[in-house]
Amino acid sequence: MFNALVVNKDEDSGKTSAAVQPLSLEDLPEGEVTVAVEYSTVNYKDGLCIGPGGGLVRKYPHVPGIDFAGTVETSSDDRYKAGDKVVLTGWRVGEAHWGGYSQKANVRADWLVPLPEGLDTRQAMAVGTAGFTAMLAVMALEDHGLEPGHGPVLVTGAAGGVGSVATAILANLGYEVAGVTGRPETADYLKSLGATRIVPREEINETTKRPLESESWAGCVDAVGGAMLARVLGQMKYGASVSAVGLAGGAGLPATVIPFLLRGVNLLGIDSVMQPYDNRLRAWERIAKDLPMDKLEAMIQPAALSDLPQLGADILKGQVKGRVVVDVNG
Repeated sequence: MFNALVVNKDEDSGKTSAAVQPLSLEDLPEGEVTVAVEYSTVNYKDGLCIGPGGGLVRKYPHVPGIDFAGTVETSSDDRYKAGDKVVLTGWRVGEAHWGGYSQKANVRADWLVPLPEGLDTRQAMAVGTAGFTAMLAVMALEDHGLEPGHGPVLVTGAAGGVGSVATAILANLGYEVAGVTGRPETADYLKSLGATRIVPREEINETTKRPLESESWAGCVDAVGGAMLARVLGQMKYGASVSAVGLAGGAGLPATVIPFLLRGVNLLGIDSVMQPYDNRLRAWERIAKDLPMDKLEAMIQPAALSDLPQLGADILKGQVKGRVVVDVNG
């Protein structure tokens, strides 16, 4: 027997409840690889799955956790053997398939990647989907011409999981980073990650009738979407790009096509869920090389399985700073 965070749904009321309870291997869904999970983390999607589901969870009981890292126990696939350290992010694990909030997990071999050299399983989950997405966003900006010295790079939602890692990576690569936050108390935290400028959210969160403003940003990692993304598009330098990674500010985009037509701005969609294997390896190798481990350590908030119901509610309210690392055996 082992422990897992299990979400149940009352069919009469439609309400969900989450609690730690024992499971057996027979309870797990089918998979080619059984992993002894060591660490997981908390993302916005996890908050939805721990709570009301957000349309992501279709079948109950359910074990959430869209990320995990651990050690292979058994494998019917030749790519992995007992003792291998592995990481999983995406593939709708924790949503459609039971996930990482469990001391053991059964998954498809195609969903795993080897733990990159230079990272342990705890650090890998301090990175997690949020950090993996941040690295994909930075890589996309670089692939579209961003280089240090072109001007400041804006990071919206900078104190969140994606924003924190993006800030640390960009600063470590030599970029001037401007971090947008609605929480003034996080300013010192963001500066410790390498941000050289703090932009209050209210300065950039309102729509404007002007389709173009002064050219301010050489690039942007946007975790907010909505009105803020629309505003940022009109402030980008000529030929600059925005990596769109989130919708904390809404899924709508009240923008015009003018920034694309008159300034050649690029809006780059970043998906972390269905990324091909080779690009996953590239991103994880870059993370191990370009994310300073001391900065990563400063982001970590430790947690246990029993803390997850509250943390799930907190992240939906925007009250989680940095990266939560869940010790599923703690």
